[in-house]
Amino acid sequence: MSVIRTRFAPSPTGYLHLGGLRTALYAYLFARKNGGIFILRIEDTDQEREVPGAVDLIYHSMREAGLIYDEGPDVGGAYGPYIQTQRKDSYMPYALQLLESGAAYPCFCTKEELQQRRDAVTARGEQFKYDKHCLHIPKAEAKRRMESGEPYVIRQNVPETGVASFEDALFGHVEVPCDTLDDNVLIKADGMPTYNFANVVDDHLMAITHVMRGTEYLSSTPKYNLLYEALGWQAPIYVHLPVVMKDATRKLSKRYGDPSFEDLLAQGFLREAIINFIALLGWCPKEEREFFTLPELVEAFDLDGLSKSPAIFNMDKLVWFNSEYIKKMDFEEYLTMATPWFDKALAGKAMDYRRLAELMHSRTDVFSRVPDMVRFLAELPEYDTELYTHKKMKTDPVVSLQALKLARPALSMLPDFSEEALKNCLMELAAENGLKTGQMMWPVRVAISGLANTPGGATELGYLLGKQETLKRLDGAIAKLEA
Repeated sequence: MSVIRTRFAPSPTGYLHLGGLRTALYAYLFARKNGGIFILRIEDTDQEREVPGAVDLIYHSMREAGLIYDEGPDVGGAYGPYIQTQRKDSYMPYALQLLESGAAYPCFCTKEELQQRRDAVTARGEQFKYDKHCLHIPKAEAKRRMESGEPYVIRQNVPETGVASFEDALFGHVEVPCDTLDDNVLIKADGMPTYNFANVVDDHLMAITHVMRGTEYLSSTPKYNLLYEALGWQAPIYVHLPVVMKDATRKLSKRYGDPSFEDLLAQGFLREAIINFIALLGWCPKEEREFFTLPELVEAFDLDGLSKSPAIFNMDKLVWFNSEYIKKMDFEEYLTMATPWFDKALAGKAMDYRRLAELMHSRTDVFSRVPDMVRFLAELPEYDTELYTHKKMKTDPVVSLQALKLARPALSMLPDFSEEALKNCLMELAAENGLKTGQMMWPVRVAISGLANTPGGATELGYLLGKQETLKRLDGAIAKLEA
């Protein structure tokens, strides 16, 4: 126990969901804070649920999140292999040890027999629990049947009386009556271990000192401790983390369309923002601050800050976090990240992306929203002439038509269509004709954008669109207002 060793042990059943990401993050932070070792282990004993390519996706997600593990399937280590199906031969010796001591027993019940008993119990309105039917088979007979090739599983022999308990770093002493626990299968008929057995054996063999996982395992952990006791092993320190909820009644779930880590990255959320936000779902730092880099999280993290209450995933808060991170981005980095999103709306259209990025930088909260914000530059949207009415600017359709009829010929004469030239032209035009600046700028802005809110005003947009497109849109606006 002198060196802290934590692990993240996902099943390769799809994308890394946000609850799993938080578990990985906390295990990583705790190990790094205490100079320990962080391990990745793939728990793939449930082969039927495994999704092709999911293991590589886990590797990719961990790298993208910045959670670099010291040991794992693709980096090696002294306690490998780190994929459970590659460790198949590791489990049976301990299962046989449990058989010998009486802490486990072979079960020959068929699926059909078990289903009949389950149906009978359910019909009585009771919760099904294996009835220890095969426990009472004499050892010699059981051994003969096992050696004859008859299919069997190995079940844990949970005591029928007393309590099973463990100590949790967050929830304290937890105990459950043994008579409420089921005799779970430890080794399946194909010789593969179940999750319940494999994670106990692997955590011991890999010298894991601290196990971090969700509170959904609170009720199962007493059974795991019975296995540790039966095998004469020291149990790890448990830290059961509250679940991440969509709202007050529902857990986050991909099944209901909630995003995974990869989904958020694809939508244009920044890795740093996601990690910062996830860290605060169930953990409160001692100092009053919200923004942390990953190294700063390592420095600040401690178990005392963990909450027992479920954490609510608030998408609006994540968007706000992301917007703050984007605002602090180096401009060149922002331009690089924004360019493919500009392309989605403007591909094939000549456009000064650098100037557009300057206008969009402070307005971007999520990159996936950028195309909709700039699409008007590629195609003028339909709009109502009421948009020309602006109390603050003191404009209405009549004033706007007057302004546009003045602006159109003046702008057509400009040899230079820079922002400065556009600004000087429109301001001088307004002054010469007794109009306020806003009475000229607002109509032009609406005419060439079709929107009330845009990145930049009339002069910036005119420059981005270019002379030909700007004049074309002014002609359309004049016709629209005259109609």
